[in-house]
Amino acid sequence: MRTADGGELAGASPLARRVDGEIPMRSERTEMRKRQMPAAQETTSSTPGQPGAGDRGSNTCCFCWCCCCSCSCLTVRNQEEQRPRRPSHELTREDLPTCEESPSPTLEEVNAWAQSFDKVMLTPAGRNAFREFLRTEFSEENMLFWMACEELKKEANKTIIEEKARIIYEDYISILSPKEVSLDSRVREVINRNMVEPSQHIFDDAQLQIYTLMHRDSYPRFMNSALYKDLLQSLAEKSVEA
Repeated sequence: MRTADGGELAGASPLARRVDGEIPMRSERTEMRKRQMPAAQETTSSTPGQPGAGDRGSNTCCFCWCCCCSCSCLTVRNQEEQRPRRPSHELTREDLPTCEESPSPTLEEVNAWAQSFDKVMLTPAGRNAFREFLRTEFSEENMLFWMACEELKKEANKTIIEEKARIIYEDYISILSPKEVSLDSRVREVINRNMVEPSQHIFDDAQLQIYTLMHRDSYPRFMNSALYKDLLQSLAEKSVEA
């Protein structure tokens, strides 16, 4: 123990001196622990997969560290769930053409494809070969749309026309469709107006635009593609063997 002038009493025991000196040290240790505890809790709570208020890992989506309640993909999903369901129809998308049955093309026929795009589109074999090429360029929807329009023109029943027109619109015209074809605003406006009472020729202008697009853009690449050259070579070899 110490006197008022800072001296140490002779009778102060070693235990008293030790306790007197440890009090401030314990206070410092306590303060240090208090500072470390929030940091440790913050680290634990932010670890993915651990429960806690700071745990965002277990409530995330799209590989993004964001709260799901504000994630844009969840917003889109909620909108899809809230969108009213259309009643089922007897006519389904399977009623529209997706593939044409055709015999294997001849050497003369494949040679004729080089003369004009019309020659390619004239026969099912030509359309199937060209469609296979479009698939490699991720533009197969152009051919599918053109074929669907051809099928629509053959219909005479008003109810079936309306059903097919609706399916074609949702699959290839709607901006929400992943298979939307490239059309200008004028053609889209005309289609939107006529969808109130569609006819079998409602998509004629759009079909012509897509035909022109395939002719100018895809056809030249098709003629220079490995797919066309391999087919031509294969038929030529078979012709020689025969």
